[in-house]
Amino acid sequence: MLLVVAVLVLATGLGLWWRARNGRFTAVDPRVVADAEHTPTTGDETRLTAAEIGAPLGSRVTFVQMSSAVCTPCRRTHAVLTQVAAEHEGVSHVELDVEEHLDLVRRFHVMRTPTTLLVDAHGVVVGRLSGATDRRHALAALASCLDGSNPGGSCPDGVLPR
Repeated sequence: MLLVVAVLVLATGLGLWWRARNGRFTAVDPRVVADAEHTPTTGDETRLTAAEIGAPLGSRVTFVQMSSAVCTPCRRTHAVLTQVAAEHEGVSHVELDVEEHLDLVRRFHVMRTPTTLLVDAHGVVVGRLSGATDRRHALAALASCLDGSNPGGSCPDGVLPR
């Protein structure tokens, strides 16, 4: 009986931890962002180009969502990011199928879908959202570009969260 209780407590703890991590924004190290802004290279883990994602980058920020066809949270994340992008000038959203972009999956170490990369106007990846993303998390990621909580501070001014 004690073993069953211990397993239930452990499973509950892991479930709560997993849920808390879903959709949270993780900023890229400021030194990496600064180096990427001053060294225009492609094919590394710090930069994405319009050609690689098959769409133009937003003039301020682009959400690059890595999804799969069988991913239910991907559809919800797509709806949230599309709406946020429509409400904010200079913000765009691009959804990529992981099966068709395995090179990007490997390069950016995408381990689950949806994973959303936050890319600034210069193509520098400034952060990522892993797991299902709700409106609150998406707006927090945009706000981090504005208020300096993104250590690299590379997102241009003018992205105003609502």
